[in-house]
Amino acid sequence: MAASYQWSSKPSHLFAIHNRLHILVGASFLGAAGIDARHKQVQLITYVDRFGGGGIRDLGTWLSGPLRGVFGAVHLLPFYDPIDGSDAGFDPIDHAQVDRRLGSWRDVAALAQNVGIMADVIVNHMSDRSPQFVDFFEHGSRSAFDGLFLTREKVFPDGAARADIDLIYRPRPGLPFREVTLATGESRTLWTTFTPQQVDIDVTHPRGRAYLDHVLTTLAANGVSMLRLDAVGYAIKRAGTSCFMLPETFEFIAQFAARAHALQVEVLVEVHSYYQRQIDIAKRVDWVYDFALPPLVLHAFTFGTAAPLEDWIRIRPNNAITVLDTHDGIGIIDIGADPSDRAGRPGLVPPEEIDGLVRIIHDRSGGESAKATGAAASNLDLYQVNCTFYDALGGDARRYLLARAIQFFLPGIPQVYYVGLLAGRNDMTLLAETGVGRNINRHYFSRPEIEAALEQTVVLDLLALIRLRNTHPAFTGRFRLLESAPAALALHWSQGAEFATLRVNLVSAAHELTFSSSAGPARLEFDSEPPLTNFVKR
Repeated sequence: MAASYQWSSKPSHLFAIHNRLHILVGASFLGAAGIDARHKQVQLITYVDRFGGGGIRDLGTWLSGPLRGVFGAVHLLPFYDPIDGSDAGFDPIDHAQVDRRLGSWRDVAALAQNVGIMADVIVNHMSDRSPQFVDFFEHGSRSAFDGLFLTREKVFPDGAARADIDLIYRPRPGLPFREVTLATGESRTLWTTFTPQQVDIDVTHPRGRAYLDHVLTTLAANGVSMLRLDAVGYAIKRAGTSCFMLPETFEFIAQFAARAHALQVEVLVEVHSYYQRQIDIAKRVDWVYDFALPPLVLHAFTFGTAAPLEDWIRIRPNNAITVLDTHDGIGIIDIGADPSDRAGRPGLVPPEEIDGLVRIIHDRSGGESAKATGAAASNLDLYQVNCTFYDALGGDARRYLLARAIQFFLPGIPQVYYVGLLAGRNDMTLLAETGVGRNINRHYFSRPEIEAALEQTVVLDLLALIRLRNTHPAFTGRFRLLESAPAALALHWSQGAEFATLRVNLVSAAHELTFSSSAGPARLEFDSEPPLTNFVKR
């Protein structure tokens, strides 16, 4: 049996919590006007081919069949040609073409009739196998695409001193450059922020702007109503700067967003960075990710304290997409000190506790995450821990569900990654086969595997929680953080007489999730396994 509803009018004695409402965080969980209403509900994040092994039509069958009414929208991770490049689709050869193995634009448009669709615009780079780059490589300065690709010389026309290079913020070790001798004999030093195969676009050049506008209009014309600007923080480079989230970057985002808004499309900015920078970014864009939430929730359960998490709740932006897991790892930089001034700009969590949290995640996963993180595998992002969120909690089903409940109770739009939806475990086979750390959390689920997962009690409980978040009217009202004991967290939503309240003891995992209903106060009870003992580390 899945999560059940129990009627109760008795107060809880599990928590040392005052009844008064303590902190008003926001008046509404909506951060932008005019968004496709379906995007307000819980969204699924998935690769098309890794959820059942089929194409876009097959995914639509899952969403309209066994998962009917669960997700209002879906973030389709790159489905462009090809889906199996050097970075799982984030290095498209043709960004405006659906990989034929998944279907066509007609299939995307058909899916958009039933659910809202978010898609990626990979603004920073494209594949070195793209027809544009091939033409540039063959014809050099005579190519129609000369100027489309960013070179070191464009940013540093007078040459780059070592001090200039040291300033550049890099998501991977080594220099972000690739020396190339073109077929014409010309030499260029290409900017390659992520991998040598992903060549950066000059987004300030007319050809760069035309390319991105073509991608945008193609997506909008086929039913995509929300865009994720992938790696946009790296898009603008200027000499003498970090080349990351510059004032000119905001100008670029604003210009792109204005064009998207004219097409009735909302924009989500994807940036992993110091938490204060995320707050600043949120003031100037439609939507940002709350990347601080996953490690803060893990920290809360691991150390048995709500203090850092509550501090974040008080200041976090409300125009946020909330996640616990994505196709990337669990971000650590998002709760740490500013790398440019660690003493003057401390993080949400002290460095020794961050180090301890990472070690504990490795321990709880049986050492599996350690094999996929940092220098242990071919990782682009050394500031992330690669592990499924379920395994980061040691497979503790109860704490996993409570982590999801905390996510769903925070202002913003919740997303659930397909591996997390199915309470997936680390894929050590795929990691071994590919040597890519992030593949530990990118399992290819077969149809029988999905069918079996949907019968697991923890998944059934999660589905009940998602449906409550989607349908209860309190979540369209006002959010408050309740005063609680240091080892407890209490969150509350209200809309007139409607309410929903979550209370969690972070040490014992005792909890109450109560809400209003036509029959009186109700309670959502989880039927999954009891929580693990001795979970908290002192």
